[in-house]
Amino acid sequence: MKDFTYRIPQQRNLVTELPGPKSAALDARRENSCARALAPGLPGYVADADGGILLDIDGNSFIDFASGIAVTSVGGSNPEVAKATAEAASHNTHTCFMVSPYESYVAVAEKLAEVTPGDHAKKSVLLNSGAEAVENAVKIARAHTGRNAVAVFDYAYHGRTNLTMAMTAKNMPYKTGFGPFAAEIYRVPMSYPVRDGLSGQEAADRAIHVMEKEIGVENLACVVIEPIQGEGGFIVPAEGFLPAISKWCTDNGVVFVADEIQAGFCRTGDWFAVNNEGVVPDLVTLAKGIAGGLPLSAVTGRADIMDAPVVGGLGGTYGGNPVACAAALAAIGEMETHDLAGRAKEIEAIIREEFASIADEPYVAEIRGRGAMIAIELLKDGKPAGNETKAVAAACKEEGVLILTCGMDYNVIRLLPSLVISEEVLRDGMRVLVNNIKKVFA
Repeated sequence: MKDFTYRIPQQRNLVTELPGPKSAALDARRENSCARALAPGLPGYVADADGGILLDIDGNSFIDFASGIAVTSVGGSNPEVAKATAEAASHNTHTCFMVSPYESYVAVAEKLAEVTPGDHAKKSVLLNSGAEAVENAVKIARAHTGRNAVAVFDYAYHGRTNLTMAMTAKNMPYKTGFGPFAAEIYRVPMSYPVRDGLSGQEAADRAIHVMEKEIGVENLACVVIEPIQGEGGFIVPAEGFLPAISKWCTDNGVVFVADEIQAGFCRTGDWFAVNNEGVVPDLVTLAKGIAGGLPLSAVTGRADIMDAPVVGGLGGTYGGNPVACAAALAAIGEMETHDLAGRAKEIEAIIREEFASIADEPYVAEIRGRGAMIAIELLKDGKPAGNETKAVAAACKEEGVLILTCGMDYNVIRLLPSLVISEEVLRDGMRVLVNNIKKVFA
C-alpha cells in the first residue's frame, strides 16, 4: 500500500506499565466525575492521534483498530480536515441553519447527493449523531407513507435514543433498564449465512413472510437495515438478500432505508456497502466517517420522500454545524483524492492474508466483512466463545493494540482500522491479534 506522510511515529511502543501513572491518575478523576456507565476500553488516555496510532499521555503508542468506531477513516488528525475546521471556526462556530443559513450546509447536501447511490433527484437533512439520523429517517418515512410501522432486523443496532433502542436488538448494555420503548417497531429475521445456511432469496422470503403476515404491508412505513451489520457482529447477508428486500419495498410502497452509519464512506471498499450489489435505497442514514471526527450525520434520499414532512418539521439547533460541515467537505475530499475505497480493499487483502494461518481452525466460525470492516467470529467447542473473545481483546490491549468486540453472543472481534493506516502498522497489529487468538485457544 502507498504510505502517507504522518505527523507522529507510526509504531507500537509501550514505555510504561498499563495504565501509565498519568492515565491512572486521570482515570481516578473520571471515576469521581463521569457517570459509571461510561467505561473506556483503552488502558490509556489519548493525547494525540495520527494515521493508525493513538498516543497516550504517558507516551505509550497504541495501534488503533477501532478508529473511534469507524469515525476517523481519514486519520485521527487529518491535516486537511484540521485546516478546514480551523478556518471555519475562525469565522463562524455556530449559527442554526434554520435561523441564519450558510453555504457549507448546502455544499454538504450537494456532495451527499453526488456520492450516495442512485442518479435520481436527492435532498438531505443534516443532524448530529447516527441515532438522530435514524430517528429522522423514520419520521420522514412515516410522513411520506402515512403509515406507522417500522421493520428492523435480528442483530440490528441503530442507536441509544428511545426510538433507536427499540430498533436495536441487543439488550445488554444498550437497552436494559431503560424501557418502555417506542411502539410500532417490529423485528424480522436477518440473513446470517454461517448460522442459518439460507441463500439470499430464501432468507429474504422468510423476512418478507413475517412482514406480510405479522406486520401488514398496509401498516408498514419503512424497512431499516444495515447492509453490513455493525454491533450485531459484522454480519454480511447472503448475496441477493438486500436486492430482494429492496425490490419488495419498492413493489409495496414501503420506504427502504439503508443504515450506512458504520459501513459508509469507503469503509467497505465501496462508497457505500449497498453499492456491492447495486442496491439503491430510498433513504440513506449517514454519520461516523462523514466528517473526519467532528459530530455530523445526515439523512439523504429521494427528493419527493425527503420533502414529505411539513415545513419546520425537520431540524435541530446544532444539526449541520458550520465547523462540522467544513470538516465533512474536507474528509470527503480526502476520500476522493486518495481513493480510500480502493485502499480499503487493499486493507482487506492484508487482513485476510494475516488471518490465513488460523482461517481453518475449528475455533474460527467465519472471517467475514468487506474492505476495512472485517470480523472474525470465534467458537469454543462449537459454541460462541464470549469469554475467550474478551480475553483476546484484553491481551491485545496489554500489547498495545486496541480492538473492539461485538455480536449478540460477544464472540466477534471487529476490525475498523483507519483507511490511511500504514501497511507496517496494520501487519504488526494483525500479528499481535492472531498470536493472542492462538494462545487463548491453544
